[in-house]
Amino acid sequence: MSVTLPKAYFQFLKELKANNHKDWMDAHKAEYKRLEKEFKHFCEDTKNQLNGFDDIERVKVFRINRDIRFSKNKMPYKTNRGAIFSRSGVHRRGSFYFQMAPGASFAGGGFFKPEPADLLRIRKEIELDADPIRNILKQPDFKRVYGGFNTESQVKTAPKGFSKEDPNIDLIRNKNFYVTHQYTDAEVLAEDFQEQLLAHFKLLMPFFDHMSEILTTDLNGEPII
Repeated sequence: MSVTLPKAYFQFLKELKANNHKDWMDAHKAEYKRLEKEFKHFCEDTKNQLNGFDDIERVKVFRINRDIRFSKNKMPYKTNRGAIFSRSGVHRRGSFYFQMAPGASFAGGGFFKPEPADLLRIRKEIELDADPIRNILKQPDFKRVYGGFNTESQVKTAPKGFSKEDPNIDLIRNKNFYVTHQYTDAEVLAEDFQEQLLAHFKLLMPFFDHMSEILTTDLNGEPII
């Protein structure tokens, strides 16, 4: 049986957006703790079900408090709730992510701000042979749900050491390699949302398997771990 998200949390987050200050949060602390407990239960159960087709080391639910020390935005609280599901072991790369927010819920996964060595290795593999990753991206269900890589963060022409004339420069320019799917509020609050979320996460497995192979081998395909 699917675990559902707390519908009351949506209303709470809407009210928090309109009253984003400590006094309001303090006055609603008990309600927040109850709703947060329900959200964490959803995430923990999702982790357990993810283990039906993957191996998840842990789920981390991000704090609602914002780090405002170096930000112009001094609102103390996030108006969304998010969780990352980290895969187990050095041979399983990538992570799943889910965010719940009124009008801005989404899920997906991949490689956000990868280490420089990992980013270079991914780019080198694409330069050598982009067919496997392109085949994953154009698989019908994957394309229907995720479209393609997020392209908000790319170099303008070509990374150092790569030709801007490379036929795969559209992929090589990426600084991140992750995909997302947006959900309506009605979808997120539906009884079967967890099933839908898990089905969408499962579509990422060929992508994760391919990227994990890249990041645990050299360009000759020899293991480095």
